Formats: sequence, structure tokens, C-alpha cells
Amino acid sequence: MSKSQYETFEAHEPYQSYAPYGPYRSYESYEPFPSYGPEASVHTAETQPHGLYEDTYRPAYEAQAYFVTEPALPRQAGRPGAPSVPGARSAPDAGSALDAGGALHGERAFGAGGPAGVSGRAARRRRARCAERPESAVRRLLPQALVVAFLAGGTTAFVAKDKAIELTVDGKPRTLHTFADDVSELLTEEGVSTGAHDMIAPAPGAALTSGDAVAVRYGRPVRLTLDGRQREVWTTAHTVAGALNELGVRAEGAYLSVSRSQRIGRAGLALDVRTERDVTIMADGRSRSIRTNAATVREALAEAGVGLHGEDTTSVPPDSFPRDGQTVTVLRVSGSREVREEQIPFDVQRTDDPTLFKGTEVVAQAGEPGLRRDTYLLRIVNGVREKPRRENSQVVRKPRKQIVKVGTKPLPQSVSGADDLNWRGLATCESGGRPDAVDPSGTFGGLYQFDTGTWHSLGGSGRPQDAPAEEQTFRAKKLYTRRGATPWPSCGARLHG
Repeated sequence: MSKSQYETFEAHEPYQSYAPYGPYRSYESYEPFPSYGPEASVHTAETQPHGLYEDTYRPAYEAQAYFVTEPALPRQAGRPGAPSVPGARSAPDAGSALDAGGALHGERAFGAGGPAGVSGRAARRRRARCAERPESAVRRLLPQALVVAFLAGGTTAFVAKDKAIELTVDGKPRTLHTFADDVSELLTEEGVSTGAHDMIAPAPGAALTSGDAVAVRYGRPVRLTLDGRQREVWTTAHTVAGALNELGVRAEGAYLSVSRSQRIGRAGLALDVRTERDVTIMADGRSRSIRTNAATVREALAEAGVGLHGEDTTSVPPDSFPRDGQTVTVLRVSGSREVREEQIPFDVQRTDDPTLFKGTEVVAQAGEPGLRRDTYLLRIVNGVREKPRRENSQVVRKPRKQIVKVGTKPLPQSVSGADDLNWRGLATCESGGRPDAVDPSGTFGGLYQFDTGTWHSLGGSGRPQDAPAEEQTFRAKKLYTRRGATPWPSCGARLHG
């Protein structure tokens, strides 16, 4: 077939890399599209939708055939007698079935005068372009697809980290979205500060998942006086009734200083609770058992109908707190008071006196006992007389101490002219040998019955009967040297006997 009118077309063949009926290769091995200018690039050219791509470098007579889109046909067998090229696709048979318009499936039939060789090459080029375009489109769309996939994966991770949590703070619930991993992070994000006495459920380190519920209940201080004993406690309850239940306090029949419905603020409150107790009262020979929440034993007695009169009292202080199971005995008291006076003994003070002979003691100041007036309570309790009990004591007169001088002067060894006399015989005759002897009149005293004047004239002090026996003998010897035996008219003869 002549090619005269198709020389120009063959000289500008844009698909030189595709040999007619050449072996099929993957798109990676194909050469890129030829460049049609400095700005052309297979990486920057706009991707056309499949089936609508317009090849600008194509003879005009092929344009109509290219834009006819037909369904793909099964592969056909080669024509009889045609040369076999390894790896080549089978050329369409001229005797292949035509469609209703007289065209081959997959190709547009040329009109009269159209060369069959040119038609075959154009068809092959169109098939090559159709086979190339999807791979090129994939290459071009791959980076965009990766970006979209990355964004989609990040969005999925973003959505997966978001959690819907119900947070209840001190009884006020609200639902929120958070990216916190655990309860501590959630509370920090929400600005919820907690203390050692606050309750957090779940625990602060517990992990969070969407749909979880977190509750925070603030602690409230309560100064609780329970049955007379005061202590400081903490509670997360909002009302007094809730606090009593939380603390395990039995409230049935109890006395409360505030209402059970009283709300407890964050600052806390003071609460006095007196629970019911069993108390037994013994009075006037009878026993009474009552249940009471009284604050004192006196109040419990009043509830039992027992009164105290005069000096009546109880076995425990009337103002003490009645304990559960306690027995209180009422004591009926009657009696009188008695005043008694008692002496207060005086003290004795001794001082040394170098002017007195050893063994001599002289009372410089006589002692005087004091006087104390005591008041005794004589009671009869439940008919039994008790031992008198001193109720009051008053000093009427203070005692005066006694001062005694004690001699420290050494005694003389002898008195010239009197040492050899029988002084023992004289003393036995005068006083029976007793140094403290005093005659019935009280005038004379001592071993030798000195009167006070004579005793002082001989250098003695005090009374002679208070001086030691040695000093009395010494004074008697001095008296003998002065007056002889005349001071002892009845017994003086014993000195020489």
C-alpha cells in the first residue's frame, strides 16, 4: 500500500519506543513522554480523566476514532498466515465481526480509501496510550494519596484520643471531652484542686477511656463532740445526716445540736451528738432503768423522777456525763457539824552558850503551844453514821517556840578543900540522889536543894534542877568553901561520914 500521503505522519511518530507488535512491558520500563518544550514534564502536566484525554499530537483523521469509547474485548487469535512475533499481541482480523455501524470492536473503521496499515498503527498507538495512562495516573496520584492517608490516619488517631467523660465535682455533674490519659491529668486540665481529705473515684492514677465517670467529693472538717468526747473528723457528705452515716454514728434517738438536714459547707461545722444510753438509777431502795440522751447525771435523774435535796448527792459527780450501762446511786445525806479546839505543839530551838559549863542547858524562852479550831462534819448517809470528817480548820493562836541555851564551857576538875568530902552521901540525904528533884514548896531544887538566889550567886543560870549533876556538885563545893556545912543543917554531917 502506498505511503505517499503519510510520510509526514511517520516522520513525527511520537511513540517510537513501541515497536509494532513488540513485547508487552510494565509501565516502569516505558520511556517518559517526549518533551514538547522547555516547560513540558510528565510530572507537572495536568492529569486528564481516563477516557477524556486529548492527544494534541495526532493526525486529525484519528481524532474521531480515539474519542469513541468501546467496551474491552476478549483477546483474539491471529490471522491465518500472518507472521508470528514472539510477545506480540494478535492483530485484529479483517474478517472480525463488525458492530452494527460497520466498525471493529475497539477500533473505528476507516472510510473508503483509508489505508489499512495506517489504521493498524494508529490503533496500536491508541492502545499503548490507553495502557500507559492508568500507570502514569497512579504515579501522579500516589503522593497525594499518601498525604490523604496520613491525614486520615492522623484524624483517626486524633479522634481515638478524644474521650467523653462525665465529671462530677461535689455533686455537680457535667460531660466533657478530653485527651487526658488518666484521672490526674483530667483534674489538672479542669483546674480541680484536691487535698488529702478529698475523695476521688477512680483513683488519681487510673487510666481513662471514653464513657468513664469521674467523681470528686471535697472533704469537710467537723468538730464532733460525741457523748462528751470531742474530736476533729473529716467527711465528704454534704449534710449532717450523711456525715453521721459516713462516720457510723447511731443517730436514732440521739440529741443533735443542729438539724439532720443542715448542709455542711466547705468550712465545716461544730456538731454535738449525744446518743441514747441505758442508765440505772438506785434511789430510796428502788432501781430505775431508763434510756436517755441527757448531758449530765443530774438531767438523767430528773428524767427518772428522782430529785436531790439538801446535802443529797450521787455516787458519781452530778455534773458528769452518764455513760452507757452506768449505775448511779443516790445518797440521802443528813447530819450536823461539830467544832473542836486542838493545841498546836511548839518547836524547841537549842543554841550553844560558851558561858555555861558543858552539860548545862538553860531555857532562855519558854515555849507556848498554839490553838487550832477545827470543824467536823458528822454525816448519816442512807441511815449509816460515817466517821467524822474534818471540813474546816482555823488557827486561833500560833505556837511560840522554846529557846534553850546549851553550855559549852569545860567543867573544873576540883575545888581546893572540898574534893575529899562525901558529896554523894549529902546528895542522897537532900534529894535522894536525883538531879531534878524539887521540894514540895517549889523553892529548892537539884541534888543539893539550892534555892534560886544561892544558885545564881555561885555563878549558875536558870534553875539548879535543870543543870547537869556535875555542875550542881561543882556549885555545892564552892558553897562549902564559903559557908561550910551550914547550908545543909540536917544533912551536912554526911559530908564527913
